[in-house]
Amino acid sequence: MIEREYRIPQISTGDILREEVAVDTLLGRAAKSFMGQGSLVPDEVMIEIVKERLSGPEYASGYILDGFPRTVAQAEALDRSLALEGSGIDLVLSLELDEEELVQRMAERRVCERCGEVFHLRFHPPRIPGQCDSCGGPLVQRDDDREETIRRRLSVYRAETAPLISYYRRGGRLQEVSGSGAIPTVKRRIDQALKERFGT
Repeated sequence: MIEREYRIPQISTGDILREEVAVDTLLGRAAKSFMGQGSLVPDEVMIEIVKERLSGPEYASGYILDGFPRTVAQAEALDRSLALEGSGIDLVLSLELDEEELVQRMAERRVCERCGEVFHLRFHPPRIPGQCDSCGGPLVQRDDDREETIRRRLSVYRAETAPLISYYRRGGRLQEVSGSGAIPTVKRRIDQALKERFGT
């Protein structure tokens, strides 16, 4: 929604990795074992993926990073890389949500097997259960959206990703936004955070 409204391209490292897995590249095979266990793909792999994507001309005027960085080491490497080009991260949005609600939300996510469109059983259900609104393809639950994998991912988050909150707060770049409520409610909070930072 932010990408469409503000015309800023999004880079989702999760989507990139799933594309690599789908076409069975060397990176995809390496990443698949980590993703299936709810573990993070190693820093050096993720850093190279993001640096390669950011070199594209479509990102010269800005971008949204989704799912990266996930560790302080990744954040530091990203800051160093961007500083060399005279740029940096302007704002980090942290969507805050109760852990049990988070588990339930992720477990209710469904993805079209054919086109990749994302649905949610509660907040963005398909018109026909189990079928994609866009292409009619079957909706599936990704392996990393199963409850046992989500709980492992949360354990990894607490150990490796949560320290990013302090890292970005120290730099004055962090804006925490409540993720509680329906999609339009959360979107309004994000819009307000963007307005406060950029005056848009």
